[in-house]
Amino acid sequence: MSKRDYYDILGVSRNATTEEIKKAYRKLARQYHPDANPSDKNSEAKFKEVAEAYEVLSDPEKRSNYDQFGHDAPNARGFDFGGGFGGFGADMGGLGDIFDMFFGGSGRTRTGPQRGADLRTDIDITLEESAFGLEKDIKVPRIETCDSCKGSGAAPGTSAKSCPACGGSGQTQTSQNTPFGRIVQSHTCSRCRGTGRFIEKPCSICQGSGRVRRSRNIHVKIPAGVDTGTRLRINGEGEVGLRSGPPGDLYVYINVLSHELFTREGNNINCELPISFIQAALGDEVDVPTLYGTMKFKIPEGTQPGAEFRLRGKGIPDLNGYGKGDQYIKVKIVIPTRLNERQKQLLNEFAQISGESTVSAAENKGFFDKVKDVFMG
Repeated sequence: MSKRDYYDILGVSRNATTEEIKKAYRKLARQYHPDANPSDKNSEAKFKEVAEAYEVLSDPEKRSNYDQFGHDAPNARGFDFGGGFGGFGADMGGLGDIFDMFFGGSGRTRTGPQRGADLRTDIDITLEESAFGLEKDIKVPRIETCDSCKGSGAAPGTSAKSCPACGGSGQTQTSQNTPFGRIVQSHTCSRCRGTGRFIEKPCSICQGSGRVRRSRNIHVKIPAGVDTGTRLRINGEGEVGLRSGPPGDLYVYINVLSHELFTREGNNINCELPISFIQAALGDEVDVPTLYGTMKFKIPEGTQPGAEFRLRGKGIPDLNGYGKGDQYIKVKIVIPTRLNERQKQLLNEFAQISGESTVSAAENKGFFDKVKDVFMG
């Protein structure tokens, strides 16, 4: 007798997703499970068929082989149900989901050492601090070991004992007879919650948890060259671990505040330098602000608006130690808005010498009048 197609058994298409296959399996397994149909031998056969189909289609490699070769594919065959459940070993494959559904799960609980949680804190620094680095203390709230009980959870002078309900294992067991054999199921001990320890007199400070929350000043070294978004890891300064587990780490995220004079672009610094049109025309030596103090800089004569000059090595140090960036100065020529008569006279004389027109608005038509004449005649 030929075997039915696994997709037909589960009632899904050949393009079904893993989630769709799992959903169909759960529905059919619940429908045909022998415990739900104790006197129906046909349901038992269908249950085996559904489980076998799921075991193959839920595994990407087995499913690929099955799609190519059908039931003759290597490793495409499902479970061997002969002799009860003795042949499945520790990993019961697709039936694990259905056991969870009917018998309450495996009950596994982590009882060994467990690493503490990592923490994150964000700090603001100035542009100068990002350029030169700094050391500072930051306050971090975190879970720490209780000083009163030293992490035992028991009141001073007492100690935790082995849990009488589970014998210190953290697990209790129940057994149930099924048509497939006797199933022994483990559960987390309800008395000790899986720790295997029982505290008769809990610590009054931590209420038996062995841990307390407090704020701690952490000393942080911020290297030169950091920028907004830089993340620093401080090993072991996260929350304390469980059951003597190692502590987590503290991650410090940097935010560099905006500056009144400078903007940063990578490791370079940009700034705007206002000068008069006289300085631009004749040249001058001016004071230029940098992150490293004020320095003298010579403006060449004939400098045009928007001209840019570079100061080598006056930028931000590279975080990995590869030198420094530069500072770029962009010239902004400031035009005076109020001139006295003498200043106007001198400028007019300069314009005449240069062959430029200096006629006043009263002596000539305005710009918009000229436009009107051109386009309207």
